[in-house]
Amino acid sequence: MPITRLSTKLFAAATIAVALTGCATTSKLSTTPVAAYRDTIELNGKIAVNFQNSSEHPPVNGKFTWTQRPGRVDVTVFDPFNQTVAEISVTPDAATLTQPKREPRTAKDIDTLTQQTLGWPLPVAGLRDWLQGYAVDAQGKRFAASPANNNVVTRDGWRLRFVDWQQGTATPMPRVIKAERTTTATGELSINIAILPES
Repeated sequence: MPITRLSTKLFAAATIAVALTGCATTSKLSTTPVAAYRDTIELNGKIAVNFQNSSEHPPVNGKFTWTQRPGRVDVTVFDPFNQTVAEISVTPDAATLTQPKREPRTAKDIDTLTQQTLGWPLPVAGLRDWLQGYAVDAQGKRFAASPANNNVVTRDGWRLRFVDWQQGTATPMPRVIKAERTTTATGELSINIAILPES
């Protein structure tokens, strides 16, 4: 089934978002914070983007890979049929988004790039923290999530909930993350991220 132009754009956004790995839930609530932040991670996951006005912005579902190294993040987003929808590279100097059969687009940062492409910003900088269970709260303080302390409003207005947690890790790591925000362009926006188990 061909991907519509809108769906392609939405997937591109969802990408930097994007993204992730993990499995099942913990059976007991724990107050232990997440593991120390890592500059180098590789994750695979699923992403679902939903909009309040679904007639203008249909829901988007897909998969993604997230590769993070010091000073660089690379994300590839796939449609439900495992076809590449977008490839994104982010460095301190620029963000580049490439879609099949289209010229790459570059901007100073990924939020600007997704705003230009989709009409709403994808919180890539935030996702670098969120995927590991961290955030910066509305007061600008560092927030470390745990199964017993899993909600926070970020400095840039995202309402985060770390819904589910991985099993078999020495310290809690997120498995399912839900991010919500109201924007003038789309109304209520919801991004759900599920981290897949390592293969």
